[in-house]
Amino acid sequence: MQHNILKHKNKIMSISGLLVALGLIAHFIFANTTISNSAFIIASILGVTPISLQAYQAMKVKVVSIDILVTIAVIGALFIQNYEESAIVTFLFLFGSYLEQRTLNQTRSAIKELTEMAPETAFKQLTGGQFAEVDIDEVEEGDILLVKTGAKIPVDGRVTTGKGYVNEANITGESLPLKKEKDDEVFAGTIMDNGTIQIVADRVGEDSTFGKIIELVEEAQDSKSEAERFIDQFSRWYTPAVLTIGLLVWVLTKDTELAITVLVLGCPGALVIGVPVSNVAGIGNGAKNGILFKGSEVISHFANADTVLFDKTGTLTEGKPEVSDIIHYGNNQEENLSLLLSVESESDHPLAVAIVNKLAQYKVRPIENTQVVKGGGVIAHVDGHVVSVGNKTLMKQENIPLSDDVLKKLNKLEKTGNSIVLTAVDHKLIMLMGIRDQVRSGVKQDLQKLKSLGIKNLIVLSGDNQGTVNSVKKELGLTEAHGDMLPEDKQAFLKRRQDSGEIVVFIGDGVNDSPSLATAEVGIAMGNGTDVAIESSDIVLMNSNFNRLPHALGLAKGTYANMRQNILIAVGVVIILLVSLIFSEWMSMSIGMLVHEASILVVILNAMRLRGYQLR
Repeated sequence: MQHNILKHKNKIMSISGLLVALGLIAHFIFANTTISNSAFIIASILGVTPISLQAYQAMKVKVVSIDILVTIAVIGALFIQNYEESAIVTFLFLFGSYLEQRTLNQTRSAIKELTEMAPETAFKQLTGGQFAEVDIDEVEEGDILLVKTGAKIPVDGRVTTGKGYVNEANITGESLPLKKEKDDEVFAGTIMDNGTIQIVADRVGEDSTFGKIIELVEEAQDSKSEAERFIDQFSRWYTPAVLTIGLLVWVLTKDTELAITVLVLGCPGALVIGVPVSNVAGIGNGAKNGILFKGSEVISHFANADTVLFDKTGTLTEGKPEVSDIIHYGNNQEENLSLLLSVESESDHPLAVAIVNKLAQYKVRPIENTQVVKGGGVIAHVDGHVVSVGNKTLMKQENIPLSDDVLKKLNKLEKTGNSIVLTAVDHKLIMLMGIRDQVRSGVKQDLQKLKSLGIKNLIVLSGDNQGTVNSVKKELGLTEAHGDMLPEDKQAFLKRRQDSGEIVVFIGDGVNDSPSLATAEVGIAMGNGTDVAIESSDIVLMNSNFNRLPHALGLAKGTYANMRQNILIAVGVVIILLVSLIFSEWMSMSIGMLVHEASILVVILNAMRLRGYQLR
């Protein structure tokens, strides 16, 4: 019985509203007191039933809720035969509850939209090689799947054949479709805008990026910030306090209507709804823009941060070293490049990969007698030539002279953040190459936006040599740069900044960053980073989209400000209502309830602005 009544609370609200309208028409137009009072009494009884049931359920778990205030107020109004007030109060309270629920459902639309985007079927390659549509639960890691134009990509995987353009807006926030071809990564839930591809499943179901996004956003929206916990605690004490004040007013004045009005005007509905609706709206906006806040507490910390620490590789830089400079010594440059490519093609070292990518158009020759020199490089025989590839230590060991001009250029490259690769053929230096990790496109502008949003200190911490991090600092205009740091050094540095009173944000993407991500007030992981880094962080930038960082900070500040505005509105309205009740003649129970419900609508509309927030 109770369940059915609460289930149909919105229908009861509608009937109550119609009865209130009927009572007002009968009273003001037809002057029929019998019909108007009957309509108001039925509306009051109907309306107070679900409210009183909610009050009873709260009392069972020893919570003195706002529903108790309204129930007592309505019963009191009926007792003193103020039927119009009791009917209007119950309708407005139910209507306010309806608005709250509707708004929360709308602000949670990010979850609903994501869930609706979850693929339900996939075209799976069967034993005979043909493809058949199967339920998504039947797909396992390693399966080959077919994705056609307009279809949802069902799993995280890699393209094996075909090419096309994929819309990844719901994962990364990137509005433009991205070209995908062999060996490119694709994500579950994204849309194949154009083309046909086959993919091999790497992660399925809840393990996919899409599954983790839904889980993280659900957890974040269900979590409570310190402010929300305070308000929950506050309301437990506030409601009994209002009841006590109402009782004292009745004892001192013997004015039952005044005492009941105090109960109605003291309802802190806007205060209770204001903070959570702001946080839910902010988290929903973040999810829509490729930013995952793992809780509303994170938003408060991030909004008040003054120091941001960055790991360098994979965060400020691409994490993919590229050849930045080639200086030739001698003739036959094309042949020399071919010899270098042949040697480096045998290695999977990051510097070797950079060289192979740079020289892919040259011929690879057969290699003999490869010798790896620890801490130095590689010596190999190629087409009858002895090719030595490595650093200064290797050159010195092989008695290959380096002129003053070579050393000068080498030092200049090192100071600008390059790793050095020297190549000698038949014990004669023929090439000097500088390789460095490239700074992410647009990072400098993003960092300027962080400064404009109030971040005072932008600091890079890296395991790379000091020269490399200094060059990054200079290029990006950072506050400080610290190189040659182990993971424990980064964490210790972070703790020192915290001990000095700073609210510290740490941004990284590797396993070695996880201690610092966990220690910082706000840990931010790049979405393409390791699972450990993502799990230990508080915010995830999907697909390592660094340019979402300013939006994340602006959104956090906007949400935090919105939350404070809602608290001010809620508290201000209650104070104004109670003062008006004492010092004015016009304040009544129904007017007070109307203003009270209007304040709920105001904080809801204020919070809803966050759904469309964009950084200016």
